Amino acid sequence: MLVVGLTGGIGAGKSTAAARFSELGAAVIDVDAVGRDVLAPGGRAERGVIDVFGSGITDDRGHIDRAKVAAEVFGRSDRLAALEAISHPAINAELDMKLQEMAQTGEVRVVVLDMAVLTESRLGQLESGRGYTQVVVVEAPEEVRLPRLLERGLSEEQARARMASQASDEQRRAIADYVIVNDGTPEELAVAVDGVWAELTR
Repeated sequence: MLVVGLTGGIGAGKSTAAARFSELGAAVIDVDAVGRDVLAPGGRAERGVIDVFGSGITDDRGHIDRAKVAAEVFGRSDRLAALEAISHPAINAELDMKLQEMAQTGEVRVVVLDMAVLTESRLGQLESGRGYTQVVVVEAPEEVRLPRLLERGLSEEQARARMASQASDEQRRAIADYVIVNDGTPEELAVAVDGVWAELTR
């Protein structure tokens, strides 16, 4: 079973590429969703995060309020590092479990780990050896990404701040096995994904 890490900057088209990989037959795991799950009530990281950050990040039922967590770590690298030190191992444990289950079925040929922070973290790099072995990067020029983000309702200032907070295209390319440039139409992106899929599955 081949495990692929898929990443790209905000507005580059990573999620659209992930959807196309799914259409082609890949099992896609949304790592951001796994990150939400580990902070949810009963999640692997819930108690550890509350122990470190205190009741100020909880709701009236004593569970994590993700908006409060986001406010706590925004612009504070030390607090973000503290959060990731708890949440990232929990996410990897969940990924390892999911990948083991998929491998045991014998029915899954390719798994795509769809994650925003592949370049900036060790998410998907699993001690069991079940993590990703190939990296696909989706990128687009900033002048293409910006209008897409404005369409999502972000202000230009917010959009530029989000882009600046992530890894650069150069950093992503340095770890990529495949780079898809998404500066055209959705149809052109689909064709590019199809080409990578053909390489991955040949």
